[in-house]
Amino acid sequence: MEKEKLNSVRFHTMAVILIIIFAFSLTPVSFQNDTFYTIKIGEYVMENGITMQDPFSWHEDLSYTFPHWGYDVFIYLIYSIGGLAGVYISTVVLACILGLTIYFVNVKLMKNRIISFVLTLVTLYLLGGAMCARAQLVTFILFVLTVYCIEQFLDSKKIRYAIGLIIIPIIIANFHVATFPFYFILYMPYFVEYMMYILAYCNVIISEAVIENIKKKIAKNGETEELLQRLKREEERHTRLKNKQDYKMENPYKVKIRYNHNMKLLIIIFIISLFTGLLTPLGSVPYTYLIKTMQGISPKNISEHLPVVLARNVKLLVVLATLVVTLMLTKVKIRLSDLFMLAGLSLLSIYGNRHSSLLYIIGVIIFNRLLTQVIMLYNKETIKKLEEYSSKIIGIIIISVIVVVIAIFKYKPKMDDSYIYEKEYPVKAAQWIKENLNLNEIKLYNEYNYGSYLLYQDIPVFVDSRCDLYMPEFNDNTYVFKDFLDLNGWNIDDMEKKIDEYGFTHFIVIDGVKLKKYLEDRPEEYVKIYPNEDIEDEKFTIYERVK
Repeated sequence: MEKEKLNSVRFHTMAVILIIIFAFSLTPVSFQNDTFYTIKIGEYVMENGITMQDPFSWHEDLSYTFPHWGYDVFIYLIYSIGGLAGVYISTVVLACILGLTIYFVNVKLMKNRIISFVLTLVTLYLLGGAMCARAQLVTFILFVLTVYCIEQFLDSKKIRYAIGLIIIPIIIANFHVATFPFYFILYMPYFVEYMMYILAYCNVIISEAVIENIKKKIAKNGETEELLQRLKREEERHTRLKNKQDYKMENPYKVKIRYNHNMKLLIIIFIISLFTGLLTPLGSVPYTYLIKTMQGISPKNISEHLPVVLARNVKLLVVLATLVVTLMLTKVKIRLSDLFMLAGLSLLSIYGNRHSSLLYIIGVIIFNRLLTQVIMLYNKETIKKLEEYSSKIIGIIIISVIVVVIAIFKYKPKMDDSYIYEKEYPVKAAQWIKENLNLNEIKLYNEYNYGSYLLYQDIPVFVDSRCDLYMPEFNDNTYVFKDFLDLNGWNIDDMEKKIDEYGFTHFIVIDGVKLKKYLEDRPEEYVKIYPNEDIEDEKFTIYERVK
């Protein structure tokens, strides 16, 4: 027993260190565009509170929902202490916490170490660039904990898991409101399994009700030969039905249906959690935000919202193929709740690029359960031997060398990266604008992908990556996002009319967009003022409208 405890401590220590190293190596150094507006919104909320009005674009009277104000404030407080380096460090810390959460949840639920460790590293690799300075990194951690709390509550009925299930949606509603509905989706497979169990035993339940009814008649009218015969026949029928159904449940072909006495309490927790979205300063936003977002045009125009083409997403294709092969070509039996969870998350992943992360972080728990079952079917001692060998000094050295070498190869291309990638964001151009133009008078046209950086530099923007802000679903009669797409792609017959409508005075554009060609072809109306003989810029160009 002491030897097993020592092996466990050794392995967990190695696993924690290596997961931290691996998570660090995978975390991007350069920030995505959302990070820049996150910092500024956090600063604004700290100084002004949640006003539900947009303070950063030059459009008048746009309402803003502040969908992840809690995370924005969190990041701004870190930024105010440690600058961009502090934000990067916080992202690395959250990535490490995510990795460790996945590992220990798998260990707790599956009671194995080596498989949980390997699958955790694979999951972190699959997430890749998703481990960035965005609110989703917090919700990834919370979703893993949600599944853990659900399963532990169903097994133990301990109050601490119930409390966790109520606190988690409150955090989500304030840190990343767009993912609030997904919290409740995670309950659905468990509810479906419970309902299917009830339906499977429907005849047995009806038979029990008939027996109870006959017994009531006997108690009321006294024993008669007819009632006693009916009772005997129904009890025999009930026994046959129950034995037959019990045999099916205990010997399923592929799908196991479980009954849990704590499911009724979980339903109560679910109902209570539905109201946690009110515990925010955002009003009804947690209940409406995702619906409005999916109704707009953003799902068809923003890369992370677009449906997946499996041929181009090798990671997702391999994951789905592995799951199908495991289920179809082995003797493994899957829980009905796990099957529904995998099916639902797989459909979500295909529906939108960003949802594949949910499949990875939740699916790893289910795949661990399946893989453990497969190994136990063919050789019950395999896992025990693997854990024993991997806990020895030589095993720890070999595993550590392999993981560290992979981590070095993953981190090496990032060594020279800066927090702000100048080829992606208008660093020099923004500085030039601040030094040479009156920010209170200009109406600057800018593109979606770098609008957040301009906002970060206190330059009022036409559009930025808060696409919901610029759509009619959130602001009536506001079509800024659509107009940006049309202007940028020169998809409007009367470009001058649309430019007059917004009153643009200046344009900052990148090479390759059709709008740049439009401006170049009209030098009498649009004068190139940046770059010039004093400053070079290979990507960004600024034009001034003459009239």
